[in-house]
Amino acid sequence: MIINVRGKNIEVTPALEEHIEKRLEKLDKFFDENTEIQIVLSLAGENHIAEATVFFNSLILRSEESTEDMYASVDMMVSKLEKQVTRYREKLKDRLQQGGVRSFNEVLTSEEEEKEGKDEPQVVRTKRFILKPMTVEEAILQMNLLEHNFFVFMEAETGAINVLYRRKDGNYGLIEPEL
Repeated sequence: MIINVRGKNIEVTPALEEHIEKRLEKLDKFFDENTEIQIVLSLAGENHIAEATVFFNSLILRSEESTEDMYASVDMMVSKLEKQVTRYREKLKDRLQQGGVRSFNEVLTSEEEEKEGKDEPQVVRTKRFILKPMTVEEAILQMNLLEHNFFVFMEAETGAINVLYRRKDGNYGLIEPEL
């Protein structure tokens, strides 16, 4: 695994980095050496936040935890990632017993394509709309007028499709896909 650790408003000490690597060793058996894991550690007031993003084939696993102690946040974040991987692994095991899928990678990449089972959410509505070129400021205004939590629009200058969303802290986030 390739582990990238960086800090926002916090210095990542060698001891903290070593703790993260030691905790992530649990996940080593699930991923190959090319799997990239990005860890972002940050401080927000008294909260120590640990975020992890795992890029594995076309699958992205994400985990975030916040406590008053950075080491506890890291431990909880890794536990959450481990649960996610275990859930996907159980689905693989079920499919292997049914003779459907041959490898863990195939399940992970086809997981989004094959949403089956009665317990899983399903697409119950499809909406189509015309994309009009607009600036980010216009998109924020439109999103607020519609009282939505997100808004898909075409950036006027670049012509790229972007997603604007409202964050928990009341600010906005912008997703700019790269091909």
